[in-house]
Amino acid sequence: MSSQEFVIDVRGLTKRFGDKTVVDHFDLAVPKGTIYGFLGPNGSGKTTTIRMVCGLLKPDAGEGTCLGFDVLTQSREIKTNVGYMTQRFSLYEDLSIAENLEFIARLYQLPKRRRRVREALADLGLSERARQLAGTLSGGWKQRLALAACMIHSPSLLLLDEPTAGVDPKARRDFWDTIRRFADDGVTTLVSTHYMDEAVQCDRIAYIAYGKKLLDAPTKDIPAQVGLSGYSIYADDLSEAQRRLKGAPGVDVLARFGAFMHACGRDKPALSRAVDRVRGLPGAVVKEIEPGLEEAFIYLMAGVEDNFNGASA
Repeated sequence: MSSQEFVIDVRGLTKRFGDKTVVDHFDLAVPKGTIYGFLGPNGSGKTTTIRMVCGLLKPDAGEGTCLGFDVLTQSREIKTNVGYMTQRFSLYEDLSIAENLEFIARLYQLPKRRRRVREALADLGLSERARQLAGTLSGGWKQRLALAACMIHSPSLLLLDEPTAGVDPKARRDFWDTIRRFADDGVTTLVSTHYMDEAVQCDRIAYIAYGKKLLDAPTKDIPAQVGLSGYSIYADDLSEAQRRLKGAPGVDVLARFGAFMHACGRDKPALSRAVDRVRGLPGAVVKEIEPGLEEAFIYLMAGVEDNFNGASA
């Protein structure tokens, strides 16, 4: 694919705060119409990278384009043409839903503002609440309002920074249905998250940890690329099973999944020998499984040194 077909095409993006390198030579290429997941733990540099991409923060090093505009010299043009939804609700709580959208429409100097506000209200299912004060909305409805504000100027790129934090599961599902609808209309979305159930909604995922990209691939290909084998384990005393497997040769990932435990590793013979330790436990049921995204990311994180010391990024 040529660079002209990428909505975001950046190389070597680097940002330092004092002696801390928050983003370290980061490359990212996002095709048009893609829902691109941007994953990583808190403090990994996701927000800083998004701010550099959308023109809110100037990189210390690197180059590239967003929507065809230079990320170093054309930040104003980028900011005008993207929709950016922040982690925290940032609209006016003492204004109504409609008043907030009217204000955003004025900021973008949109023609036929009243019509654009009506369309935004209808598109996100907000028409019946148009006069309700934003401060009285639940987390899910605030999320809808924030998304309506992001889309009112019809951007071709959405940058969503942890957009579903603090909302209930149904609101998260509704949100993702809306994002998929926008993608079908050609809107490209870069969304940062640390929820695995949201990651599977993405077409492609870039995984960042402590400023460095560990992986960038189609979502469906990630578990195979990491190359883990795995077993699901049940026992009457699962804590004892965990004790026997923890630190055993061949066990790279050991995690509880409800009433079961998953033991995974890249050395399948060694993993199999380790799992033999729990087969004789009372009630033990051991089944071979195909590890998924969550196991893959746990494995990736296990080998990453935290050079950021837990600071927010």
